[in-house]
Amino acid sequence: MQYDLSDATAESVAEATAAAIALADTLVERATSSTDTTFAARIQPLDDAAAVIADAAGYGPFLSHFHPDKEVRDAGNEAEQLLQSWGTDLVARRDVYDAVAAVDPETLEGLERRSHNEWLRDLRRAGHELDEAGRVRVKDLTNRLTELQIAFARNLAESNDYIIVTLDDLEGFPKAYIDALESGDDPDTYKITLDYPAYIPFQEHAKNRDQRRELQFKYLNKARDANRPLLEEALTVRSEIAEVLGYADWAEFSMEPKMATPGEVDRLYESVIPGLTVLGRDEREKLESLLHADGHDGPLQPWDRPYYHTLQGKLDYGIDQNKVAEYFPLDAVIGGMLDVTGEVLGVTYTELPNHPTWHPDVRTFRIDDTDTGEQLAVFHLDLHPREGKFTHAACWNPVSRARARDGSLRTPVAAVAANFTKPSGETPSLLKHDEALTLWHEFGHVLHACLTAVDVQRFSGFDTEWDFVEAPSQIMENWMWNADVLRRFARHYETGEPIPEDLVEALVAARNQNIGLFTLRQVFLGKYDMMMHTSGPTPDLDGQQRVANEYTLLPLHEGTFMAAGFGHLMGGYDAGYYGYLWANVYGDDMFSVFAQEGVLSPAVGRRYRREVLEQGSSRDAKENLLAFLGREPNAEAFLAQLGITAHAAS
Repeated sequence: MQYDLSDATAESVAEATAAAIALADTLVERATSSTDTTFAARIQPLDDAAAVIADAAGYGPFLSHFHPDKEVRDAGNEAEQLLQSWGTDLVARRDVYDAVAAVDPETLEGLERRSHNEWLRDLRRAGHELDEAGRVRVKDLTNRLTELQIAFARNLAESNDYIIVTLDDLEGFPKAYIDALESGDDPDTYKITLDYPAYIPFQEHAKNRDQRRELQFKYLNKARDANRPLLEEALTVRSEIAEVLGYADWAEFSMEPKMATPGEVDRLYESVIPGLTVLGRDEREKLESLLHADGHDGPLQPWDRPYYHTLQGKLDYGIDQNKVAEYFPLDAVIGGMLDVTGEVLGVTYTELPNHPTWHPDVRTFRIDDTDTGEQLAVFHLDLHPREGKFTHAACWNPVSRARARDGSLRTPVAAVAANFTKPSGETPSLLKHDEALTLWHEFGHVLHACLTAVDVQRFSGFDTEWDFVEAPSQIMENWMWNADVLRRFARHYETGEPIPEDLVEALVAARNQNIGLFTLRQVFLGKYDMMMHTSGPTPDLDGQQRVANEYTLLPLHEGTFMAAGFGHLMGGYDAGYYGYLWANVYGDDMFSVFAQEGVLSPAVGRRYRREVLEQGSSRDAKENLLAFLGREPNAEAFLAQLGITAHAAS
């Protein structure tokens, strides 16, 4: 089932959700009542039912992140809760377990065998090795967890705190930035909100240290009062689920279907933290020297790091990110991204200006195979902030590739949300290099969702092990650091002049500027996540934040509780934030093949498309890596990029 996303109403979302659940229930009844014990009779209807529910999630719940009408967003949140509860109830049913267990795995092969194995795993994790009371308890707890996660995300999306500044406070900021700000109540005042297009540039460029501290304080306390109790209850619920099912903790439970084990994650951190700490201390010392030169005493504070990182870029590399942004108008960045990936991967993109969407800001593109002309997918780009919209950057796959029983093929749909500065007057949306990097990163998810060649919905797209899902995005970032690639599309938005050679060289040279401190912040987030999911039902969240923050080498911003705004904790990355670092290892390892054979090599690109992007989860991610690399994956490229040798890291 495919929905028209342009004319959604609260009523249509509710009706579509109810219809999907009714159809899925019919399919489940077919599986559980069958006297046949074949895959076709018992498991195929369950796969079909799960696909119906996934399709419905691509309508209301998907639009809950995007739609301009709050009633539609609220209906989408309600639909998401209903659909997730349906899934929880499904795997809790004993008759479903009996239907799956009755199928002899020795009669199956290929994706049928894989589907059977995953159903058995998911049913076991739902409590089917427990007594009836245990199964019911797991189901009730899982439903409650769904409610908490949806409420947490809604509170974040609706958070709207800000500080007020004057025009004098914005001295040196680009006119486009100022024009995009919301006016304050008093004349010549402006609101600096917590949305990325306002928050990040202010932290990077505002000279007033107290204002940077005040804004960061608000940012790190985003939705604190509403979300802290939800997170605390969620951690208690997760801990009880793990205990009832016989796992040591939630991390052990959550990581079971993933690539890594808790021990392997510990070893990854152990391999990089010593070298990163040496790098980070040196980087901190250099930033502190700039702080002291400005007449400030004491250590570098977290609200100082973005500002002095930006200043250091100007002094050491001649990089003014506001000037850099003049060479990265959004249209050019999109064009360069499509040109490079089209050439490397063998696909062609066509914009569909009249395609119906949920908001006028949305741009839509079709993807075709260059060789055959076959339409492969459609994707949407929703890249500017608005009230109620998802506040970070992410990718969704509302429609998955699937082949129907009659042989017809449904092509996938993907969508990216970001929050880049809107065009203002004659000035287009101008991206800083790190914003352009974010867009290329998210487009890696689009390619993973859209270039799949798997016809079974359960295994198509980016539904891989969750700690591999970021690898195709991490590899994308490497092209945005390549001088030859940047020269292809970076042009001044007014003059059309190509980006100057010295600026390209400076950008590439500055790639590792403060990489130690940056990666140590990723370590902090990953460690904090693991601490709270391995320490029982009532972890000391404030104490754990303080301990984990030590990895950043910067003082804790006192009085803040960043976990309330850490959407990953309640958005699928629980006991999984390590996955960014984990996937970075594999992304850099895969890009090392391009580096050796040609960063724009179509031959390597076609192999990458065939062995990684097209495979979805039809086989384990490790097999995809082996097929593409032609060898065992390793961390050498990742460590080298960080400036750490394998010997120094051990």
